[in-house]
Amino acid sequence: MDISKHDYLEKVLESHKMKHVSDFVSKHTTIRDEIKSELQSNYTGKVYIPINSGSYAKHTAINIKFDLDIIVPFKRDAFETLEEMFDSVYDFLYEKYKDKATVRKQKVSIGLEFYPDEDGEVINLDIVPGRELNQDQYLEDKKLNLYVNSLYGVLKEKTYIQTNIQAQIDHITAKLNERKKIRLLKAWKHHNRETYKSFLLELLVIKAFDQANIDGNLWEKLKKTMEYIQNNVNQEGFTLKDPGNSGNNVIDTLNTNERQKLSDTMKRIIENIEANDDNIKIYFPINEKFEETDTQRGYGIKTASASVSIPPNNTRFGL
Repeated sequence: MDISKHDYLEKVLESHKMKHVSDFVSKHTTIRDEIKSELQSNYTGKVYIPINSGSYAKHTAINIKFDLDIIVPFKRDAFETLEEMFDSVYDFLYEKYKDKATVRKQKVSIGLEFYPDEDGEVINLDIVPGRELNQDQYLEDKKLNLYVNSLYGVLKEKTYIQTNIQAQIDHITAKLNERKKIRLLKAWKHHNRETYKSFLLELLVIKAFDQANIDGNLWEKLKKTMEYIQNNVNQEGFTLKDPGNSGNNVIDTLNTNERQKLSDTMKRIIENIEANDDNIKIYFPINEKFEETDTQRGYGIKTASASVSIPPNNTRFGL
């Protein structure tokens, strides 16, 4: 490998920055704001102002896959049950956008995948309905109950989960060091078509920095983070608390086999990269659309098409 693993990973991060897809992001935000307005109009008197969430709000987004989620906080008396709330939002969005997008029920959200536009770009949004715990208390505590529509790890379908989306966002806000490792693991996840939830990876990285001695250059910190995951994720008694509700153990979104697979995968990645530096390109590839190339002035961005290929949208609990 011509450059160090540290320098290479810096190039990986640069190639995945959101600045390269600003026009595409703008399309997302335009539709997101439209949907928020439509929801407020349809549920006047029943809903608080919808909030933005997802990786873009947390500053952990990468340009091959990013989340512009909408949290829709309903008042306690808006619906008798959480299932009624979830179905109502789905029905409204389906009727409103069925001619423009595929609308589907997911685990805790309703997904909208818009048909390709004139540039061939596909816009994905997740809408997450939640209901405050007690009447008129949401503005004070930001706590919501989310409906679990389908089997989610150890969580059975047609149940609920309590969380605080704003607390999840605040949990990552000041963690600049951790965010780099989160973005690298998300690049690994999407390029290698892994199915782990981004919220799970986010909390694992943050816990690694809290519990282990994560120091050194970029590769050394990433390696130590992966070693922490390898050594702990499959251990009995290991917990991964949701910052929005300490009663939620997010590791429960993985079953025993999935936890062991994640541990084994981290071990294999580390061993293969340590055996041959070039293997880092397999696990953490540069986004070739926006690869930096040497020029007389330093670096330049390769010419890229306006369209960005976005993998199919997966439902997220970390929002």
